[in-house]
Amino acid sequence: MNALEDKKAEDIVLLDVQGLSSFTDYYIIATGTSDRHLDALAEGLAEHMRKQLRQKSPRIQGQPAGGWVLVDCRDVVAHLFSAAQRDRYKLEELWNEAKTVLRIQ
Repeated sequence: MNALEDKKAEDIVLLDVQGLSSFTDYYIIATGTSDRHLDALAEGLAEHMRKQLRQKSPRIQGQPAGGWVLVDCRDVVAHLFSAAQRDRYKLEELWNEAKTVLRIQ
């Protein structure tokens, strides 16, 4: 979360999906303001996971130009959206049974 805050991500949400998802424990959902910002958020989060948490290379999927980049850190999956794509896909509504652990506006 700090890596995303440091890079000025907007509306950061951490959802606990343990027991609801078979492939991860937590979702992070955050908004970037441009393609370049989404790229910086994804790279910053992946770098944080590698260096600070000593996790092998997190997988980055998606293209910033498409408005949705996913960073798969195994136990945590981060969805980084443009504002339009976040509004379109409404992941918070899809995972409405998940507990919101943290929200940073």
